[in-house]
Parts: sequence; C-alpha cells; structure tokens
Amino acid sequence: MTNFASVDQILDFAIEKEDQAVRFYTGLAAGMEKPWMRELFRDFADQELRHKTKLEEVRAGGQLRAAADKVADLRLADYLADVDVVDGGKMTYAEALNVAMKREKAAFKLYADLAAATDDQRLKDAFLSLAHEEAKHKLYLEVQYDETILTEN
Repeated sequence: MTNFASVDQILDFAIEKEDQAVRFYTGLAAGMEKPWMRELFRDFADQELRHKTKLEEVRAGGQLRAAADKVADLRLADYLADVDVVDGGKMTYAEALNVAMKREKAAFKLYADLAAATDDQRLKDAFLSLAHEEAKHKLYLEVQYDETILTEN
C-alpha cells in the first residue's frame, strides 16, 4: 500500500478513487444499449459520488456511522476472467458487470486496508463503513451477473 504522510493524504487518495469510480460507472452507463442497464450504472455512479461526499465530510471533521450488518460474498469476481475496458468501446452487460465486480472488490480491499492501517477510530469507522458499502455493491453486481448468465443459458 502507498505510504501516506498525513490523514489528509489518505482521505485525498480515497476521494480520488471515488471520483475515478464515478467516471467509470458514468462511462459504463453511456456504453449500455438498454435503458435499464444505463440506469443501473448511473445509480452506481451516484452511490460512488455519495461515498466521495462522505469522505469529504470526514476530512472536514464529520463522522460516518459504522455499518452493523454483515454482507454475503458470492465470490464470483474471483473466478471471472479479466475484461479489458476500451474507452469508447462497447461491452456486453455481462462484461460490464464483470469489470464492475472487480472494481468493487478492489474498493472493498482498499477501505479494509485503510481501516486496518489507522489508529484513528473516526477514520477506522469511516473506512469500515465504506468497505461495507463496497461489499454491498459487489454482492448486488454478483447477483445481477448470476441472473444474467442464467437467463442467457
């Protein structure tokens, strides 16, 4: 993991990752043919934007409430081949879900690692809350992927 010299650097890094996620999901939405697919990825972009806002609030001195419920992990992303994302290129819905699952898995790991790396309870709670959100995103995408594959076969 990257070494950070301050809490602000950690938060800036996490905020930038959320900003990248917003752009990623916005791009996926633009590339989808069906309106319901576009809407799903626009919704994810909105959720990632809310994560960015939460991190900015933490940086300003606010707090996040830690999530209490455990999120299941189907682990489908662990068994899927990597898909290259080409700017402006079209992806199938299954390919887009594949890439999105892997991104959510990476985001979960980032926040879990950041939580483990800090002694500041306020930051730990914020990062664990965001890790929980990313785990929920991944689970939702895994269910969508599973349903997509079942319908295609």
